[in-house]
Amino acid sequence: MKKIGFLSFGHYQDVRGSLVPNARESLVQAVELAVVAEELGVDGAYMRVHHFAPQYSAPFPLLAAMAARTKTIELGTGVIDMRYENPLYMAEEAAVTDLISNGRLQLGISRGSPETALDGSRTFGYLPEDGSTDADLARDKAALFRRAIAGHGIADANPRMTGSTGKLPIDPLSPGLPERIWWGSGTRATAQWAGEQGMNLMSSTLLTEDTGVPFDELQAEQIEIFRKAWAEAGHAWSPRVSVSRSILPIVSETDEYYFGLRAQRESTDQVGILDGARSRFGRSYIGPPDVIAEQLAADAAVQAADTLLVTIPNQLGVDFNAALLGNIVTLVGPAAGMR
Repeated sequence: MKKIGFLSFGHYQDVRGSLVPNARESLVQAVELAVVAEELGVDGAYMRVHHFAPQYSAPFPLLAAMAARTKTIELGTGVIDMRYENPLYMAEEAAVTDLISNGRLQLGISRGSPETALDGSRTFGYLPEDGSTDADLARDKAALFRRAIAGHGIADANPRMTGSTGKLPIDPLSPGLPERIWWGSGTRATAQWAGEQGMNLMSSTLLTEDTGVPFDELQAEQIEIFRKAWAEAGHAWSPRVSVSRSILPIVSETDEYYFGLRAQRESTDQVGILDGARSRFGRSYIGPPDVIAEQLAADAAVQAADTLLVTIPNQLGVDFNAALLGNIVTLVGPAAGMR
């Protein structure tokens, strides 16, 4: 049985057709949808983090609010751009949030994606060292964050206050959290690195490389490389792998109204240039539930992963997305052999 979760970008805009006109509505509805999704049997509620855009930007207050209203559903990110983070403050926030959730946090972190701001992380005050790249900055911060949540000594103790010397860990710590960190990988090389480092793998509907093979096959190769690297590194626990897909079952006139035409133009992979690299974008799955189930059963990466994250059109509101998730869990998942 695969875990099925939803991934929301948290878009908000006061435009015609949007049921999420402002930031408050986006946040309140995120909590409401997590509650309903748990009742429907959805396994995870994940949010995408963006800065300088009308979307989710500060994940931990929202994750904590979701945790306080739910009991079983996993709560996560996909992903936090580590270039923007103070890794030690983030470690404290993550531990507190995980404790509130009773160990349900699943944190996806990464280098981030193309963004609206030029040098956005530098505006936050974070610059790579001379000779280093943004990717180096993200990886260095991720390493410090992971050391902190694992309880390693971080700061020199003040003997006058503690009566001892040595290094102090952050406080609080949340047991098990280090094994629930995921790296958002866009290439086979970064998937290998994530496996070597001992992080779970999170792969989306975009790969920033293209070898000419279908997207799902390229992503399945990425997963295979990750698992091989993990096994060779000899980590003591079993990793998880998630993939994201746009899945929109057409079961009502409303579904057809919003997404019927998209089924025609988004039914195949797309290739383009992103940040100067030739990239491959995965297709959308739109149509009758039985047709989508058959297509997902043939998707090599979906079958290789243990977790499927469904990207949702959050601006259509809680009711629409609850119905969407319910159709995926009850109609698509079982027919595709995932439930």
